[in-house]
Amino acid sequence: MKLFTQITKVALFATSISFAGVSTAAETMDLDSLLKALESGKSAQSEQNKQREQEFASRQSEQVQMLKNTQAKRNQMLVESERLETQFEENEVKLANLTDTLSKRMGSLKELFGVLQQVAGDSSNKFATSVVSAQLPGRSDFMDELAQKMGSTSKLASIEDIEKVWFELQREMTEQGKVSRFNTTVIIEGGNKAEQEVVRVGAFNLISEGQYLEYSPGTNTLSALTRQPVSRYTSTAADLQNAKSGVVPFALDPTGGSILGLLVQAPDTSEQVHQGGAVGYVILGVGLLALLIAIERFISLLLVGGKIRRQLKDSVARDDNPLGRVMKVKDDYPNVAYDTLELKLSEAILREMPKITRNLTLIKIISVVAPLLGLLGTVTGMINTFQAITLFGTGDPKLMAGGISQALVTTVLGLVVAIPTVFIYTLLNTRSKGLLLILQEQSAGIIAERSEKGE
Repeated sequence: MKLFTQITKVALFATSISFAGVSTAAETMDLDSLLKALESGKSAQSEQNKQREQEFASRQSEQVQMLKNTQAKRNQMLVESERLETQFEENEVKLANLTDTLSKRMGSLKELFGVLQQVAGDSSNKFATSVVSAQLPGRSDFMDELAQKMGSTSKLASIEDIEKVWFELQREMTEQGKVSRFNTTVIIEGGNKAEQEVVRVGAFNLISEGQYLEYSPGTNTLSALTRQPVSRYTSTAADLQNAKSGVVPFALDPTGGSILGLLVQAPDTSEQVHQGGAVGYVILGVGLLALLIAIERFISLLLVGGKIRRQLKDSVARDDNPLGRVMKVKDDYPNVAYDTLELKLSEAILREMPKITRNLTLIKIISVVAPLLGLLGTVTGMINTFQAITLFGTGDPKLMAGGISQALVTTVLGLVVAIPTVFIYTLLNTRSKGLLLILQEQSAGIIAERSEKGE
């Protein structure tokens, strides 16, 4: 194959020379020269092949030696593998025997350390959420590390660890019965931080500057509640912080903040009023209108009653009061018959009646309409609640309770307006009827007097 390649190269070279000749006088190689060239190339190739065979033969002994060395190393490794395997099996037997011996020797001590690990884990969670950690931080870290060390590595606790667990448990119980004061950083309104004196009431509540505080275990920070409970609770917190000795009443949350959180979430009076919506505002509007009318009527009837009482003590009729204007009819008609005078007095009383009973009917209407408006708001609120149930189902009781609560607010507002309005109307109506009764009594006296004179 190589010989054929060389012949082809020579033929191509000869062809290229014949085509690329620079002149017509170039000599042309004959067949004898070509044969000689091929014989010389074949001789050179044979010499090269012989040289390569000699080199391979000289290195054969080296390759055999390498093969022997590799086989010897393999046999050595097989022996070492068998030895290690035998040693591994012997070590497994020894380890099983030692483990069994350790379990027998530990006995109840192993159960003791199991209980210690459980107590350490439970105490870690309790200390992390306890308000005592706001004053004594870092207690849960030791408990957590001890529980993880005994659980993951099965390492036994030392006497010092056991004593420290006992000490931390005893300190937690002791601090639960104390009212302590300490200074720390408190997050106040607006997210600002301030150094304040904090009073810790056992393991239940934290107060500062007359406000209840909230402890965040994750960040170990104290912050004032965004919304404080009503003043009758916060006043006790201020009294406790200002007290130096003695017994002070304090609104304590025994749940550690759960009840306080519910009190904070409960809506106050203004929020409940806003829950009534548009119907609630209408009820409050008509209630305010009834109150203004009642105040005006009460003052007016009080003034009119005073003038009538003064007129009763005076025989001269005056025009500044209803009784004086009625008595003046007698003077205006001195010679008429008593039956005509009776009609004139009745007419005068009828003229005074609208001034005395003015707007009382409106108060009565409001006392009747207010609960009806409350019922209207309740019905519309219940409709909205049932629509929400249709959309979201009954899986969330808070959704139903919130809607029903808002619906019932209007009923409460209607009753709050109607009940006092009924009492106010009754009071004003009784007073106005009393004044009209005085007018009728005096009118009857005038008629009787004129009748006696006529007879």
